[in-house]
Amino acid sequence: MTPRPSAAELAAIEAARLGVWPALADALLDAVWLVDAALLQVAHANAAAGALLGVPCEALRGRSVEMLAATPEDLAFWHGVRCGDADAALLSDTWVRHADGHLVPVTRRVSRVAGGPGSDFFLVALRDCSAQRDAEREREAVIADLRATLESTADGILVTDLGGAIRAFNERFAILWNMPRELLARRDDAAVRAWMRRSVTNPDAYERRLAAIGEATMLQASEEVALHGGRMLERVTLPQCSGGGPVGRVWSFRDISDRLAARRRIEQLAHTDALTGLPNRSALAERYAAALAAGSPFATLLVDIDRFKHLNDTFGQPFGDRVLVEVAERLARCKREADTLARLAGDQYALLVAGAGRDGAQGAARRLLEAMQRPFALDGVGFTVTCSIGIALHPHDGDDMDALLRGADAAVHAMKDAGGAGWRLHEPRDDVDRLARIRLDHAMRQALARGDFHLHYQPQVGLASGEVVGCEALLRWRDPELGDVPPGDFIPVAEESGFIVALGDWVLGEAVRQAAAWRAEGWVMPVAVNVSALQFQRADFVERVAQVLRAAGLPAALLELELTESILLHDADAALGRLRALDALGVQLAIDDFGTGYSSLGYLKRFPIRRLKIDRSFVRGLPGEEADVGIAQAIVNLGRALKLRVVAEGVETEAQRRFLHDAGCDHYQGWLFAPALDAARFAERVRRR
Repeated sequence: MTPRPSAAELAAIEAARLGVWPALADALLDAVWLVDAALLQVAHANAAAGALLGVPCEALRGRSVEMLAATPEDLAFWHGVRCGDADAALLSDTWVRHADGHLVPVTRRVSRVAGGPGSDFFLVALRDCSAQRDAEREREAVIADLRATLESTADGILVTDLGGAIRAFNERFAILWNMPRELLARRDDAAVRAWMRRSVTNPDAYERRLAAIGEATMLQASEEVALHGGRMLERVTLPQCSGGGPVGRVWSFRDISDRLAARRRIEQLAHTDALTGLPNRSALAERYAAALAAGSPFATLLVDIDRFKHLNDTFGQPFGDRVLVEVAERLARCKREADTLARLAGDQYALLVAGAGRDGAQGAARRLLEAMQRPFALDGVGFTVTCSIGIALHPHDGDDMDALLRGADAAVHAMKDAGGAGWRLHEPRDDVDRLARIRLDHAMRQALARGDFHLHYQPQVGLASGEVVGCEALLRWRDPELGDVPPGDFIPVAEESGFIVALGDWVLGEAVRQAAAWRAEGWVMPVAVNVSALQFQRADFVERVAQVLRAAGLPAALLELELTESILLHDADAALGRLRALDALGVQLAIDDFGTGYSSLGYLKRFPIRRLKIDRSFVRGLPGEEADVGIAQAIVNLGRALKLRVVAEGVETEAQRRFLHDAGCDHYQGWLFAPALDAARFAERVRRR
């Protein structure tokens, strides 16, 4: 009986049978195992093979190779070997199963090799492709994300290499360039570039710019590209770098047609009056800058519609807007091509007359006035619109836009003060007068706050009895800097600025309080107060009078309100309503400066007036001036006929007093008896009398 070989002897036999292949396998980094060609069992496996399959390499020895097969391809291969395909070989990507059950991607090669004498083996070499597959999946995910990003952006994207060959693009690129799909599908770079060249409005400039960009591989550029059909693209190009150097270029295209159109619209709106379509103040400023830079003389005409507020209030703003448009069209037809007509604000227009001196400016003003003389007709309503024009000349009246417009505006106001419907050249005095009025208005407002205003009272005397029957409260102002300011200087300014309302309210309250104080002393003295048009027209005027009387505790019969004829004639129906309300309170009403306005006898009959005051201008010439005699006598007779008392103002001589007495006048006031006095001296003077 033959003895069994020892373990050492078996190992030596196995080593002889395998030859050098185990040592070679162990030296390799990839997974390798040797398969006995006759038994189809693993004869040897290196450490990398054990790691790949998740088992110790020793555990692989002796295992059937078919048990290690994880794919049909491997099973078929080993089945072929078992059936006698001795020269079988295999190279492909496949999978092996890890000990935990998951599949591992590998590239596998199976080759037949010769071992020791009479021994053949199959060498199975496997390379783990897990990292490569992961990298590929990650790359595919990145590419998918990039593709999704490219397709989702509003910009067209084109990627080229350094030679200009197209590497990638998105759908938006094709849409922006209106490029046929079949052209892109052919991947014909030359045809794509030719299409783009034909699409731009300036192909030569387009090609030159592309060449310049191509020569500067690291250039970053942004510019606008105009396409046929009016579209505008913004083109931005950046170098594409890899490994620290340029490898290509990325081009992005954005349609900015709407943005440019919006910008042009905004610029147009910023320089155009929305209502009339004329240039506005901003556009006019640019024309002024150009005219001033040219250094040539030119004229500024400021056109202001007369009494436009009345028209607007009567027919409404939409109607007024249509009038403004019609005026703009008429004025525009009068200007030359080199001139600029602009609407500044409201009903005010400015005309810059290029190269015009005094005569040219006056000629332009005449043309504008003639255009406005034609009747207007809107919605079946016929009406007339006049305007006042102020003229300022460059360089005589100013060397910038603001100065010239101020000069023209001052001339407009002077024209309006003179009645309007005409033109006037700027005069330096206009600026001085306006500045003085502004300063006076400011000083008045400060004076009222400081308490610098005070009242004087002028006695009103009965011509028959010689007794003081009342007084007129007259406003006086002594300013710390200006001294005594005559009412004739500050009252017109207060009326123009609207401050007369606050001033008149103070006068009313102060006069009523003084009359109430005299009454509290047992001395009944009626007081007359002048009322301005603005004050009388306020909706709460009657209630204000009642409130002042209640607060002071003065009977209404001791207050007389003096109103001018113009107040009563302006909106006569509304005036009549207020007068009746005041009459119902018991307040006495008088017409001041009678004869200087345009009184209607019909209105005098309707109004609850108690007294007429003969203006001092008709008293001054008495008794020598025949005209004054006739007027004064007529007013007295009118008063008698209407059962009104008559008061004469400005009586300074005894001859004037005697004439008025003989004519039948009721009362007088003036320096003949006493000037206007402060409250204390007034009381002393009257009591002494």
